[in-house]
Amino acid sequence: MKTILIANQKGGCGKTLTAITLASALAHKNYKVALADADNQKSALHWLKQRGEQSPTILSLDWRNEKSIGDAPKKLDYLIIDAPGALSGEHAEQLISECHAIVTPLQPSFFDIDSTRRFLKHIQDIKRIRKGKVEIHLIANRVKANSSSSKNIQDFFEKIEQQPTAWISERSIYSQLAMQGLTIFDRNQKNILAIQQQWQPLLDVLIDDPTDWF
Repeated sequence: MKTILIANQKGGCGKTLTAITLASALAHKNYKVALADADNQKSALHWLKQRGEQSPTILSLDWRNEKSIGDAPKKLDYLIIDAPGALSGEHAEQLISECHAIVTPLQPSFFDIDSTRRFLKHIQDIKRIRKGKVEIHLIANRVKANSSSSKNIQDFFEKIEQQPTAWISERSIYSQLAMQGLTIFDRNQKNILAIQQQWQPLLDVLIDDPTDWF
């Protein structure tokens, strides 16, 4: 089982959107996948309750209680963890001890960029990170093409010498589908297929699967 933690210390940067999108993509590839919600806001759990039986199955895990962290069914292929905001201290170490990769989404705003800078600096002191046992992938989320904010976020990536694994554009379809317990991977219209392609670079680095995703 490979465990992927979706984390940043700032709320509203797109953690839950990233978590449900990845889980849905994996479910559609017939992987046995679970989504663990470690955030007290329960956004991922609420989304899973809206998901109909006709959609590929994503197992639901409630990890809001720290004592529940690590509890997962056997024979899972992938476990996606939606981390809480303000992730730090022992809670951060506990969640990171469970994961093989961290995906950190951030929006092109001063607050997201500043928060992400501090988050990345903080987790460098955690043993598994320091020993290189955890991959860290950044996602530029809700980006508007040719905007001044997109230039700011590019400057940030250049400064930390780490480019984002994927650039995800701002689209209202994400929230529209989420209200139904769905993601873009639950639809196959031509215009949505183009949006799915933006996630391909992230899927390529996280998932060892040479077959076509779309």
